[in-house]
Amino acid sequence: MQFFNSRSGKKETFIPFDESHIKLYVCGPTVYDQIHIGNARPLVAFDVLFRLLSAKYKRVTYIRNITDLDDKIYARASDKNISISDLTTQTTEDFHKNCDALNCLAPTHQPKATEHIPHMIKMIATLLENGFAYQAEGHVLFSHQKMTDAQKLIQLDAEKLRDGARVEIAPYKQDARDFVLWKPSGGDKDVAVGWDSPFGFGRPGWHIECSAMAQEYLGGDFDIHGGGQDLLFPHHYNEYAQSRAACPQHHHAKYWLHNGYVLANGEKMSKSLGNFFTVNDILKSYDGAVLRLLLLMTHYRQPLDFSLDKMTEAKAILDRFYQIMRLTGCDDSATQHANPDVIDALEDDLNTPLALSILHRMALELNQQKQPDLEQVRQFLASAQLLGLMQCSADEWFMGDGKSDSSFNTKEIEDLIAQRIQARAEKDYKLADTIRDMLESQGILLEDTGNKTLWKRR
Repeated sequence: MQFFNSRSGKKETFIPFDESHIKLYVCGPTVYDQIHIGNARPLVAFDVLFRLLSAKYKRVTYIRNITDLDDKIYARASDKNISISDLTTQTTEDFHKNCDALNCLAPTHQPKATEHIPHMIKMIATLLENGFAYQAEGHVLFSHQKMTDAQKLIQLDAEKLRDGARVEIAPYKQDARDFVLWKPSGGDKDVAVGWDSPFGFGRPGWHIECSAMAQEYLGGDFDIHGGGQDLLFPHHYNEYAQSRAACPQHHHAKYWLHNGYVLANGEKMSKSLGNFFTVNDILKSYDGAVLRLLLLMTHYRQPLDFSLDKMTEAKAILDRFYQIMRLTGCDDSATQHANPDVIDALEDDLNTPLALSILHRMALELNQQKQPDLEQVRQFLASAQLLGLMQCSADEWFMGDGKSDSSFNTKEIEDLIAQRIQARAEKDYKLADTIRDMLESQGILLEDTGNKTLWKRR
């Protein structure tokens, strides 16, 4: 198994610290608003990684944090004139619903930042004691100048980073590249959210949150750290530095995986351009599995160009896949493992496009068989499920997706189909055609096959 390690800039063979217990940490959402498609991409990519690791190793611990402590949260709560708790509770619930809709497995733990303030305070105190941090004007800051090469996630040419381009300039900093570990709360023009600490009443900086939670749940050494490409610098760069400085005897994460950006019709997503989509926007018209498939159709490290046309294409692909299950009556993969070629593709840096091409090949072979081999069908289903696809039965997919404008419920549709079958048996083809046309006008498509009539929503 090989992954592209952002730290080394190359693909490396995966050698875990302990094969009996694989440890994975992925940066989760900041819960001030609904998640958008760009947020959904790491959810799906690292869910596939979790599924793959769980299939290969006996024990996998997967941590995905919830950042419910951030200035964006405080500003949004103030704008909406609601409490911070009400805002974070609702957005966290919405986030979990989106994860379920995308068929993402629940992580082993989903720690909240606000529940781990003591852990952050303890780590900051250790950094001060070790000489890697200093206090200034109520702030505690990490000293960039004290960093060694071993503490840098990637080797950046600091001289080429123009001051202020990617870091905050502040008079209390010894170096413009120093970052905040703790900042005061309740001053002029500042929110009053904070906690008591040896450094004064305040709140932690962004980067220290993940360091403290990763150490609490995974220890000083863990295997994989994941997140979006936008987090590589400064968040992961700073997280790695402070974690190594606080625990020099440990390595923090060994492999760093980052997913690429999401574009919309070739342009950066922007509300002003009208091409910005939340997951909830998509779920109004499509099943979450369709968005999941679209996200898997591009390699996780490459830019992904989203469009509604591609959603339509992904829906058609899933329809073809489910049609195989429907015609064979097979919805059980319990007796089969995934196709070895699919596993090989995923073990090569999560090559989901290659894995999907193998699924297409399997589907074509099954469609060409006069009598489909049920073991091959089960292997096809097991392969799709390893990717987090095809988690419901074929009947549920075609009849119960809830995305149709039809005014008919399932029982009414089936009653009309029974009337049509009776009309055809009595050679009343005019009535049979009328029923078909009426159903089609409501987005219900019929397919006569053998002595059965199958239906699906458009």
